[in-house]
Amino acid sequence: MRNIRKENLEGLAFIGPSILGVSIFVLIPFIDVIRRSFFNAAGTGFTFLENYQTIFHNAAFMLALKNTLRFMGICIPLLIAVSLLVAVFLSSGLKLAGYLKSAYLVPMAIPVASVVLMWRLLFHEHGFFSGMLNHFGIVGMDWMNTKYAFWVLVFSYVWKNIGYNIVLWMAGLTSIPDTLYESARCDGANAWQCFIYITMPNLLPTLYTITVLAFLNAFKVFREAYLVAGDYPHESMYLLQHLFNNWFRDLSLDKMSAGAVVIALMILVLILGLQRSWDKEI
Repeated sequence: MRNIRKENLEGLAFIGPSILGVSIFVLIPFIDVIRRSFFNAAGTGFTFLENYQTIFHNAAFMLALKNTLRFMGICIPLLIAVSLLVAVFLSSGLKLAGYLKSAYLVPMAIPVASVVLMWRLLFHEHGFFSGMLNHFGIVGMDWMNTKYAFWVLVFSYVWKNIGYNIVLWMAGLTSIPDTLYESARCDGANAWQCFIYITMPNLLPTLYTITVLAFLNAFKVFREAYLVAGDYPHESMYLLQHLFNNWFRDLSLDKMSAGAVVIALMILVLILGLQRSWDKEI
């Protein structure tokens, strides 16, 4: 009994500072955000659900929410599929794959400021792609102020996050025993059947982890979009991060709090739904 109590005390001593830090900097502030979502901006008058009604009737909030959901609906499946294909290719043992094993980590090593400078050189009015269009007699355009800005942001997200996902996929691929593939080949299974019936079922835990991380990382593209296009970018890439930034500048704490609670509930529901569906599959 003494040994068990000693181990419990040692474990509590290790995890205690982390729990304390998370409580002070995350849990307690978020509880206060929930409280403030039912009060006015000054925090002096109780408004009940008025703040929630306000944000759902706010055109900027609905635009940012629609763009963010659209961004995640396109980027997450695209990122998962492309990174899986690249990981399978890199683990195939081909000679060309060996030369590319270090290249996919390059985007992770490039600072955000350098990425922003590169996007400006490529996609602004006097950038590389606009210069190419000029050679064909087409007047160059500022890609970041057109409907193509959204797709530039999609490319930026996939390019920046693909390396980390490839690392996770390759870790999952290396954990699958080679004996499973050898047995399947002896039974006459081809490469596609091995991938469908062996690789994918064994990668489901990795797929869940990558999906959750990709979902959370989709909320972090604000830096690139903000540095490239400012507070009010083209409406196709006006995301929730832009909206919260503008509300914070205007000290609209009531709308910020209500919006934060709504987004937190959406994230919680989606992650719990993913976890439930993956548990059924496993």
